[in-house]
Amino acid sequence: MFSDLPIEEVLPELLAALSARGVAVLQAPPGAGKTTRVPLAMLPLVEGRIILLEPRRLATRAAAARMAETLGEAAGQTVGYRMRGASQVSRATRIEVVTEGILTRMIQSDPELPGVGALIFDEFHERSLNGDLGLALAWEARQVLRPDLMLLVMSATLDADPVAEMLGAPVVTSDGRSFPVERRWRDRPPVAGQPFEAQVAALIAEAMTASDGDVLAFLPGEGEIRRCAALLSGIAADVRPLYGALPFAEQQAAILPGPRRRVVLATSIAETSLTIEGVRVVVDGGLARRARFDAASGMSRLVTERVTRAEATQRAGRAGRVAAGLAFANWTRGEEGGMHAFPGPEIANADLAGLALELAVWGGGGAIEHDLAFLTPPPEGALAEARVLLTDLGALNEGRITGHGRALSRLPLHPRLGHMVLNGGGGAANVAGVLSVRMPPGSVDLTDVLRAPSREARAEARRLRRFEAGPSLSDAQRLALAYPDRVGLRRAGDAPRWLLSGGKGARMQIGDVLSGARLIVACDLDGDPTEARVRRALSITEAELRAVLGDRIGWINLCHWSTRHRRVEARRQERLGAIALDDRPWTDAPPDKVAAAVLDGVRALGLACLNWTRRARLYRSRIAAAGLRDVSDAALLNELEDWLLPMLDGVRDAEDLGRLDPFDALQGWLGWEDARRLEDIAPAHYRSPLGRRVPIDYGPDIPTISLRLQEVFGETRHPHVGQTALRMELLSPAQRTLAVTQDLPGFWAGAYADVRKDMRGQYPRHPWPEDPTIAVPTTRAKPRGT
Repeated sequence: MFSDLPIEEVLPELLAALSARGVAVLQAPPGAGKTTRVPLAMLPLVEGRIILLEPRRLATRAAAARMAETLGEAAGQTVGYRMRGASQVSRATRIEVVTEGILTRMIQSDPELPGVGALIFDEFHERSLNGDLGLALAWEARQVLRPDLMLLVMSATLDADPVAEMLGAPVVTSDGRSFPVERRWRDRPPVAGQPFEAQVAALIAEAMTASDGDVLAFLPGEGEIRRCAALLSGIAADVRPLYGALPFAEQQAAILPGPRRRVVLATSIAETSLTIEGVRVVVDGGLARRARFDAASGMSRLVTERVTRAEATQRAGRAGRVAAGLAFANWTRGEEGGMHAFPGPEIANADLAGLALELAVWGGGGAIEHDLAFLTPPPEGALAEARVLLTDLGALNEGRITGHGRALSRLPLHPRLGHMVLNGGGGAANVAGVLSVRMPPGSVDLTDVLRAPSREARAEARRLRRFEAGPSLSDAQRLALAYPDRVGLRRAGDAPRWLLSGGKGARMQIGDVLSGARLIVACDLDGDPTEARVRRALSITEAELRAVLGDRIGWINLCHWSTRHRRVEARRQERLGAIALDDRPWTDAPPDKVAAAVLDGVRALGLACLNWTRRARLYRSRIAAAGLRDVSDAALLNELEDWLLPMLDGVRDAEDLGRLDPFDALQGWLGWEDARRLEDIAPAHYRSPLGRRVPIDYGPDIPTISLRLQEVFGETRHPHVGQTALRMELLSPAQRTLAVTQDLPGFWAGAYADVRKDMRGQYPRHPWPEDPTIAVPTTRAKPRGT
């Protein structure tokens, strides 16, 4: 029955490795038969049940059905399956195909896994978050509690060495068998502006004329599939969509051959696991849709990205499962070199709230993730954000799991929705059902979707109804329970913009039905880190908000510097997180709070906002020259509390700062002892031959004085500060620079003669003696007529 499957050649090696070591990694390409053959081959080797983990619901059903068929049985006898909301198992079941969440729940419920002899992780190359978590938990359970538990990791494209090294497992490789696939690329990139669906539809039409057999086309999501199907409505073939949210009967119609030629329009769900019979042509649109989580905004969003080379190879290989095939790529051969080699693990980019909850249940709190064998450790930032949310929901207390957290972990829901169901009363399951499934495009207002939920949402609600608890609430209140960080208060102005309680911004298009609402609760945002677009929300009254989140609302006093208004603003606000439901002046704000806010203003405006008089500037340059303090801008801004704070009495705005001379602040900061040393090291003045005190400027390089040339007649030694010769700027009677020197005797003996020659005619009433070294210093002119 199985002799024609490529996996048969390596089964003896694989079974021997499992028998000897209890762990193994199997690397086999799609079509080798690993999913449906390996579990059956392991039956004689394993005591107890074999749990086969599949990352997708459709693959779970299909694998169980195929194995049962080969045994001549119906699903639920020797081979069964379990997933959220559906199961076919019995006491006779030896092989149980489960989705990833089911496995996690099994291990958490009883880490010893009684009655289970082996766990098989299929399609591990997809690196799903639950797959990584399940393997980490299973590995620890094997090490601590169940050394007899067999673990097998199976993958199609994964670099097997890292996971094999982590588990200390041998690698068994099957070369598989596939028919040759001729790959064809575009000669040139698609025409600019041509819609993506039109590009794919044109490639499908080309592919259908190039070969017979069914066509499998890859598109990123449901919307693209439906638009492409509309473009293909006139072709001579059955066009079948295939995506995760499709009802099971329609999924089966896409997988199984029919009376006519088929064109299957699929998401990445068809890359692995599933065998779509009759496919001989693949058309790859080149895009995939992935979830990306931004820890800074606490929001996830779906992004459409170029496929990786590994994914492109995997997709193309689907054309060679039953016969020689063709694969058409929606990109040029040159573009393929710029693709990433492999997709990244989901754990690196996902919302980690569920993971953080499972880790807390497993370890009771603390950084248990560092002890578990994760092939890729969860990012610390995203995990920290997840724990903040769980604390906000009451699932964690000081990092440790609470009773409410344990209850949340038992629900097949995101912790947000689980919290809502457990506290939202009768009807909460309906809201959770709608939010758990993909919603069709439509109005921002969630009301219409809640009134007429989809069939899938209704089915999900029925499964969740038994968990409902708490008082009866409005749908908006239920949403606020699930999203306490996404309550939005409308900003001032005409544009529909909100500040969310979590601190981020949100916006809608002008004219949206909720664009005038004062308060909203957003359950779906596009994740834009600057200002997210609201995709789904409900309006909520303040009374409704206080009824469910009243314990989070409280008065705070705020005293801060307004960058916009360039002044201190002191307010009393009643706040829910970042939003102020009530805002009043704080008329008796303490002076120390006001002064601290002023310091923030100085930091925002820079030191130039102060009135730096000549006296203050010279004093600062002396301190720097003496080396008594670091008076650079950075240092002074860093130490504002030490030197400027005592001088801020009565200062409240930028105008007050503009009148503040920092001289007294610097002098007080320096202190008496250092001020005395300053006079010795860097005196403030040079005493001229006339006895006049001339200020010395010590910055930025050489100490400098400026004075009239006639004032230093008779000076035969150059003035110094310590060992440094002063730079002398010698000025004309009109205060213009005549010469700059650090060698006054040399100037008298040299350049002075030329200066004298030029200046005698311009300033005849001022003395210009031939020998300035014996002349009398003066700043006066000769009387007129002399």
